[in-house]
Amino acid sequence: MSAANPSTGEVPDIEAVSSYLQDLQNRICHRLEALDGAAEFLVDRWQRPADDRLGGGGDSRVLEGGAVFERGGVNYSSVEGKALPPSATAARPELAGRAFRALGVSLVMHPRNPYAPTAHANVRFFIAEKAGEAAVWWFGGGFDLTPYYGFEEDCRHWHEQARAACEPMGEGAYAHYKQCCDEYFYIRHRDEPRGIGGLFFDDLNEGGFDRCFSFMRSVGDHFLPAYVPIVERRKDMAYGERQRDFQCYRRGRYVEFNLVYDRGTLFGLQSGGRTESILMSMPPEVRWRYAWQPESGSEEAALYEKFLRPRDWL
Repeated sequence: MSAANPSTGEVPDIEAVSSYLQDLQNRICHRLEALDGAAEFLVDRWQRPADDRLGGGGDSRVLEGGAVFERGGVNYSSVEGKALPPSATAARPELAGRAFRALGVSLVMHPRNPYAPTAHANVRFFIAEKAGEAAVWWFGGGFDLTPYYGFEEDCRHWHEQARAACEPMGEGAYAHYKQCCDEYFYIRHRDEPRGIGGLFFDDLNEGGFDRCFSFMRSVGDHFLPAYVPIVERRKDMAYGERQRDFQCYRRGRYVEFNLVYDRGTLFGLQSGGRTESILMSMPPEVRWRYAWQPESGSEEAALYEKFLRPRDWL
């Protein structure tokens, strides 16, 4: 499937995007399996029925019960449909009714140790077509970190890698996409960020296909260098029931954001996507409490006071 960008006349190389995404999934899974050392990703390849309203397929890989990761998933999907769902056209109503193809890799890793943070990343490509009109395409993606206990060195490292990932886009790109991430991963009904941010971009086609594809690859390629060293530092730290309880409580915020605000989750559910793959990102154990507040001066309070605040980590 190919179509020209109406602003440049380019023909996006969708197969190159697909090839990169599948290779990225393989590389990430192999490295995280090696880091865990005890569990492997279950490979679940799927294909939608030809007569369904959403066609295509994917490769869902889920790791559970590992030594390091309690649960995690790295999904590749390539789906197409006859009309974009409301979540994809809310900000661009002129695209309503267009057929589409969407390719992407999305991952979430939930470590077992409360001192090791949850990480999320995704990179994706969309193209929307309508007979008699030029196709519209764009890239999106990013990565963000959700710690349960904050460490300054981890936050600096994460954002150093985020800044490095932005080099293909030139000066000022990191600051812009960091701000976009801070604004996007914000739990409005709680009036708090989900974590310490990272990068977020969407609707990207400025500068042409090659430039945008290069940036998407850079973001995908910087995930492992950003995340693995942090997990290696924290995975063997001693913890007790207090830390575990707080981890499960804070995981509730993750669930709330994904089900209420996350565009990828809403897109998947509204377009009739594969529910098991869409909800793969949910943590295995979560706890909620009524009006709970951390003890003043505690490690838990420090998360709110020092880390769950947008700031310049570099």
